[in-house]
Parts: sequence; C-alpha cells; structure tokens
Amino acid sequence: MQYAVGAPLPPHGQASGPGAAMHWTPDPGRPNPPTAPPAPAAPPPPAQQPAPQQGWHGPAPQQAPPTGHSTTDLTGHVPLPPGAPVPLPSPPTDTAAPDASQAAVAVLLIGPAGAGKTSVARHWADTRRVPTAHISLDDVREWVRSGFADPQSGWNDHSEAQYRLARRTCGFAARNFLANGISCILDDAVFPDRPVVGLGGWKRHVGPGLLPIVLLPGLEIVLERNARRSGNRRLSDEEVARIHGRMAGWYGSGLPIIDNSQHDVATTARMLNDVVARSIASPPSW
Repeated sequence: MQYAVGAPLPPHGQASGPGAAMHWTPDPGRPNPPTAPPAPAAPPPPAQQPAPQQGWHGPAPQQAPPTGHSTTDLTGHVPLPPGAPVPLPSPPTDTAAPDASQAAVAVLLIGPAGAGKTSVARHWADTRRVPTAHISLDDVREWVRSGFADPQSGWNDHSEAQYRLARRTCGFAARNFLANGISCILDDAVFPDRPVVGLGGWKRHVGPGLLPIVLLPGLEIVLERNARRSGNRRLSDEEVARIHGRMAGWYGSGLPIIDNSQHDVATTARMLNDVVARSIASPPSW
C-alpha cells in the first residue's frame, strides 16, 4: 500500500486507528473532515504561598534533605557527632606506661614566643601512629585579614577580642576532631598570672581532658629564635624578654615543663611523647 505524502501529523496522543493516526483514509481523494481541536485543560489552582516574614521577601525556599541523613548538624553530607567538652582521659588498667603515640588526646603546648611550640607541635602530630591535627592559635588569629590586630602594635581591646575569638574557634575545632577520632595538639602563649583568661579559657572551650604542657627554653634561646622570624610574628627583644619572664611563673605550678634549650625538634617531640604518657597515667590538676 502506498501512503499519501505530505499529510499533516495529528496532535500528540490523538489517534483512533492506523488511518486516523495520520489523518488519511484508504481513499486519499476523500479526506476526513477536519475535527475541532480539543478544549484546553483548565489551569491548576495557584499554590498557596506562605506570607512573607519580617526580614525576607517572597516565599521561603523548600529543599528536601539528602536521603538517609539527618536534617541537623550537616557538613556537606557528613553528619557530625556533637562536640562535647573533652573528658578526662581514662587511666590505663595495667601498670605499664601507656603508648602516648596511639592514645586519643588533646594537648595544649604552652610557651613564650620563640620556644619552638609550632615546630614541635607540628612534628609531634606528623609522627604519631594515629590521626592527629595541629591547631595553631597564631594561624587561626591570622585568618582575620582586614582589621587584623597585629601583636606588634601592642595589646589592646581589639587584639584581646580577636584572641578570645580565635581561642573559641580552636576549642571548637579540638572538640570536633576528638569527636571524630582525631587527636589534636594546640599551641599558645598562656600566662600563669592570668588563669581565667589563660588556662581557664582553654578548659571552658576544650574541656577538662585537655593536657597542658609547658615548653620553656632559656631566654637566650628564645631571643635567637625570635630573631630568625619575619613579619608580624617577630617581636622586639624587650617584648620577648618580658613574655619569657612571665612564663617563669609556671615553675611550681604542677604542670609538666620541658626545657628544650639543648634539644632539636625531633628530640623535643619524643620528650613530649613521654610527658603525654605520664599525663595520661596521672592527669595534672589545673
């Protein structure tokens, strides 16, 4: 059978047979009379939109939560456990010294400018056999770019506020790392004559399980190391000497102190590991 060429196509979905599907009949000389187009369907009623609330215009966007995940406390698609304060470490049940390289801990390394806190903390975190993060307070403070309270300009209300904000941020990060099975080490120049702002603040933001350890080499060592610094982390010799003198108050505080005047970074990190092991076995009172 030969079909007519050029016959118009019907509207989509309108067909009653092989001929009606193309608007032709077996006798192409007698075409079917044109049929009236179907009446348009009535538009759906408009959806009811919530009334605009104060502070925004238009309807609130509605987004379905990702399948299989909680609608609370999401980072991307990874649900995070609550970051509760870090508890005191549980003393080992056996009499052997615990292996500090594998324990889940949060350590606060205290020391003056030039003590080597950042280098030692980074090396200690790099060489552990369990996941460990290094959280540097100076690095977090320098997240502020425009309006950064430069310590070289002296201590004022702005630098105090940025210090407190950075410490809270570090505390949250430490709790979050520990809650996800990652140990951490923080470093800060905490003064013994300011317990509420210093150790008290760290205890509030991290928890009583934080292990504070003091790194305190001699004055001539910190002056030499400070002289090799550049940028806003290099302080004047007078400021370094003043900070070092205040740090001497940690002697007699009960906190463990490491004098790394004659030790390189790797040796100091091994000494830190021994001190952490003793602190786990017998947590210091602070």
